[in-house]
Amino acid sequence: MRKAGVLVPIFSLPGDYGVGDFGSCCYRFIDFLEAAGMKIWQVLPLNPTGYGHSPYQPFSSFAGNSTFVDLHGLYEDGLLKEDPKPFEEVKSRVDYDEAWNYKLPYFKEALKSFKPDADYEKFVSQPWVRLYAVFKCFKDIYGDLTWNEWPEEHKNWIKTQEPLPEMEEDIQLKIFLQYEFNKQWMKVKKYANARGIVIMGDIPFYVGLDSLDVWMNQDEFDLDPMGHPLSVAGVPPDYFCAEGQRWGNPIYNWEHMQENGFEFWRNRVKYTSHMFTMIRIDHFRAFDTYWKIPASSPTAMVGEWLEAPGYELFDLLLPELPKSEIVAEDLGFMRKEVYELRDHYEFPGMDVIQFTLFDEGFKEKENMIIYTGTHDNDMIRSWYEGLSEYDQERAQEFLKEAKCEDENISDAFIKMAMFAKPKYAIIPVQDILGYGTEARVNVPGVVADENWCWKLTSLEPLEKRAAFLKKLVEESKR
Repeated sequence: MRKAGVLVPIFSLPGDYGVGDFGSCCYRFIDFLEAAGMKIWQVLPLNPTGYGHSPYQPFSSFAGNSTFVDLHGLYEDGLLKEDPKPFEEVKSRVDYDEAWNYKLPYFKEALKSFKPDADYEKFVSQPWVRLYAVFKCFKDIYGDLTWNEWPEEHKNWIKTQEPLPEMEEDIQLKIFLQYEFNKQWMKVKKYANARGIVIMGDIPFYVGLDSLDVWMNQDEFDLDPMGHPLSVAGVPPDYFCAEGQRWGNPIYNWEHMQENGFEFWRNRVKYTSHMFTMIRIDHFRAFDTYWKIPASSPTAMVGEWLEAPGYELFDLLLPELPKSEIVAEDLGFMRKEVYELRDHYEFPGMDVIQFTLFDEGFKEKENMIIYTGTHDNDMIRSWYEGLSEYDQERAQEFLKEAKCEDENISDAFIKMAMFAKPKYAIIPVQDILGYGTEARVNVPGVVADENWCWKLTSLEPLEKRAAFLKKLVEESKR
């Protein structure tokens, strides 16, 4: 069944408190999707972020970003005496510290009014919940230090798990916020599903070294006895970065994972399937071959491709995910075996117009998602404006051939995506609004304050585009 959708991270919604969250902006955005005939909402990972606020370097694959917890929702549940006032100015950039510092006193107040029930007890019985709270307490104590640099007593606490009475109050706050995060997100998801809209979320292939994932599963990674990586992840030089990208994530110990039936990966994906209906696995190619960089190398230009046990993992995993659809992020330079792995399990792949417009037959693949761009791309308008005059003329020829010409170049490419053969078409919200580089979410390979901070100031301009999109949905039979 052909469907269309919109890509926008939670943090990029307007929000009342400096960052998009699970408040009214979520529900209003879903109402827009319904009015526009859109059936998919693609978001980025919702996990807690560390330095740089990248959702692809989270502190946990299971925990949620507490900043997204809506204060008004806490008030409606009777946990706050007063409904917190929204910020007077709605900015176009997220200030994570400002949002967190404003919300924190209200979170503490809500905890004092909270009375645990059976639903809460069921949630906190999950092994990761308390461990994550303890991990974050230690992070608060030691600031930016990674767990393998903590004093031995706390570095090795994961092995003893002795009581921590002096931290219990803070531990309980963090557990409470995880519960509220999950509760509020499930409410958002239910609201979307009731309107025929599914949510697609990302699961990064790798996890960060400075995470609960690695701290509590050290045998699953290529680490030395002190917890330092022996090798790290990345990619060699490619379209995004001429010098390659050295991500620094620890490499998996695939041999150990196979011995325990890929328990880490199976638990991780199953939990993600609870959060989303569709799961986009970022850097899917690493299930076939992954770039292994010596930890001592300062760049990604030194490394080797090694094979991963992708078939063995998915043969065990997929029977456990009967209601979820996996999407393979298969962008970049791939060997044919990556596509064979993808197609063996009939996973939809990805086609980005900015990468493949000039490739013959790019619109002829059906089991795909076609994008005008992703969170890692410039906006389609700025991309087009940056083309040479020759390539702009070629692009116009393709648009004319597809009968998608439009004075608004963003709309022209949106039409091209919507009428293309792939069964799914997903458009970044910035392209729907015709924005340029100023609205970019991320520049790959660059750690900058500008990344992961763009946000809408209002949903009104987007809502005015609903009729345009609805018409495209109907004409393209999506």
